[in-house]
Amino acid sequence: MSIEDKIIVALDLESCEKALSLVERLGGHANFFKIGLGLIGKGGLELASEIKTRGYKVFLDLKLFDISNTVENAVSGLCDANFDFLTVQGDPHVIEAAVKGRSSSSTKILAVTFLTSLDRGDLDQNLIKPGEIQSLTDKRAEKAILAGADGVIASPKELQLIRKNPVCAKKIVVTPGIRPRNSSIDDQKRVATPSEALRLGASHIVVGRPICQAEDPLVAYKEIEKEISPD
Repeated sequence: MSIEDKIIVALDLESCEKALSLVERLGGHANFFKIGLGLIGKGGLELASEIKTRGYKVFLDLKLFDISNTVENAVSGLCDANFDFLTVQGDPHVIEAAVKGRSSSSTKILAVTFLTSLDRGDLDQNLIKPGEIQSLTDKRAEKAILAGADGVIASPKELQLIRKNPVCAKKIVVTPGIRPRNSSIDDQKRVATPSEALRLGASHIVVGRPICQAEDPLVAYKEIEKEISPD
């Protein structure tokens, strides 16, 4: 896998116009872009299709969750564009419905374990059963893969456990919560540097604000590229 395919740039910007401008600014370097809920109500699906037609890879991060029939229908429509990655919540019934809705599309269905902005205290508030978040994430990842997911979304802190799990060992693991050295962690709680995440077993890393909010996004991207490139 190329370096450009390992780095997914999250287009965490205020408008689709700014997002497309960033794509163009990074053109010739970045190859994989993520569009999340923040842009969906502002034309994000159209932007995703535009980026895809330009030859880039697209990660549609919607974290879908609903009854099975609704998820199946939603995924069926979204997969017409053959986006590369699509996220759903990691509940087995949701994953099974998403896989059914995908049908013959090449889109990979990725299951969200626990958001990187959460810690054990947050899980307590959400009435999640007791236990270390790393172990719970590993078990949630295993159930997701057994339900048919192509991979999972997990923080850097769970990567080693997930990679040791024979069910998950060779699956896609996309890791958000990436913060280059000396950058702010913002609202994230379980983070790592780009090189640490890949060393621990991430197949792809997601980087948003450290690139989007940089004085020069291309320079910021190149620094990450340099950090994870083989010597």
